[in-house]
Amino acid sequence: MSARLEVNDGLGQRIVPINKELLCIGRRTESDLRLVGSDVSREHAEIIKQNGDWVLRDKGSRYGTYVNGEAVTEHKLTHGDRVQFGRASGADVVFLTGDGPAHTDRSHASAVNDLRQLAALLEGLRALGSGRVLDEVLALVLDAAIDVAGAERGFIMLAPKADAKSTELEMKLARAKGRVTLPGTGFKTSRKIPEEVFATGELKIVADLLDGDLANVHLGTVQLGIRHVACIPLRMVRYLDRADMKSDTRNIGVLYLDSREKGSLLAPHTRTALDTLATEAGVAIENARLYRETLEKARIEHELKIAAEIQKALLPEGTHAGAFFESHGSSEQARSIGGDFFDMTDLPDGSFGFLAGDVAGKGPAAALLTSKILGIFSAFTSVGDDPAQLVDHINKVLTRRQIDARYATLLYGQLSTDGTLVFCNAGHNPPLVYGAGGLRRIESGGMPVGMFEMAPYSCDQIELKAGDTMVIYSDGVTEAHNVAGEEFGEARLVQIMERYSRGSAKILLEQIINAVKEFAFGAEQYDDITALVVKYTGPKS
Repeated sequence: MSARLEVNDGLGQRIVPINKELLCIGRRTESDLRLVGSDVSREHAEIIKQNGDWVLRDKGSRYGTYVNGEAVTEHKLTHGDRVQFGRASGADVVFLTGDGPAHTDRSHASAVNDLRQLAALLEGLRALGSGRVLDEVLALVLDAAIDVAGAERGFIMLAPKADAKSTELEMKLARAKGRVTLPGTGFKTSRKIPEEVFATGELKIVADLLDGDLANVHLGTVQLGIRHVACIPLRMVRYLDRADMKSDTRNIGVLYLDSREKGSLLAPHTRTALDTLATEAGVAIENARLYRETLEKARIEHELKIAAEIQKALLPEGTHAGAFFESHGSSEQARSIGGDFFDMTDLPDGSFGFLAGDVAGKGPAAALLTSKILGIFSAFTSVGDDPAQLVDHINKVLTRRQIDARYATLLYGQLSTDGTLVFCNAGHNPPLVYGAGGLRRIESGGMPVGMFEMAPYSCDQIELKAGDTMVIYSDGVTEAHNVAGEEFGEARLVQIMERYSRGSAKILLEQIINAVKEFAFGAEQYDDITALVVKYTGPKS
């Protein structure tokens, strides 16, 4: 293919062919590649053909031209170069030719960027467990959103309570760049966009309010000099236990951002990051609402009960099945909130991904760390990394943002249709596999996550046959004590597998949990009891 520019901005993704000796780039309507924004000059840059090469030249622009993050005045372009016009361009521009491999790292880079924002938000929200309530959480969310988008101001509007007389969105907090709270309860801007986003539940980004008929509809906003707007619904997702019931998702409000200068508001990675942040913010805001109501009505016992309900809502439904597998998981906390976790997901390549782990320690700090790990897991499973790469991502995020020097053991596996199971064990209990060939104890493993940033992780692989069943469990299963002080032990777990592995994953899990409870009846439960059963049924003919 001939030379071309791959452009991704607030107006969408498009290919601009370089089919002339000189390609003009700028804000002018006559430009061959027209980009909007005050950081883009009218005649910003040009690409010319010179001795068979394509050369990018800055034309004295006010905010400069950058290639792969470096400021340039003249640069010979090569396949895959990223070009930025201005210091805070909202356009993602990549130079491509017929030479070299296709540009494939963009989704991964975007996921890394989104993860940084998600990790930063969750890091701030850990203070929620020590007394922060709604107003402080709202400020935390707004500041994170303004930083991500490069916006000048923003506000959060929430739906009224069910027993309120008014049905209008209620202004809760307005903030400006620099973590400044705007005074008063009013906020001069059009309510049309927030009300539309709340009603539809769809993110809305307006590249320029002066385009088309938008200026007439949003005249008050335009008069303030506002040109660029992003509005995101805040959602609360409640996961239900029963497999025959759908999860309940409802909009609880909107997050609104605007600016006279677009900054990175229109950049494609910003859209994804804001959507991820808004989902986390919806949960955090609803949690803060519950937390404040609890403070008003009861003391710490009731607070912990609500925290346990929140943690349970963050875990997936216990049952997950596909064409070649069935899986069932359960976690019972020793206290109101615990540090064990699991997750199950269908991967883009058609395989099945599952995660189980245990955070060192108990209580609110451990529960927050489990939420952070599950957030990182969710952010990276769509990228397509193998288990070792994903575990390495989790480890690096945790070590760079340590929470009270805590760490976690975990196991992440990917099961393919043909029975190939690729997994990475980060210090977790060795899983057990039982089938026609008898019992296998998979001893492979590495370091727990959150201890050392450069800890090495590798993948291990086994082949499962139809009917083979794997059990991943936490210490709370084998180390459960009875009133005499004896441990449940691995031998009892193996006996249950030998007896019930031929049945469904659900039946086997129920038998394991029931056996542990019966064994430990009358003794105090010191550790969370978590088990995940994955049964390979084989591809359906």
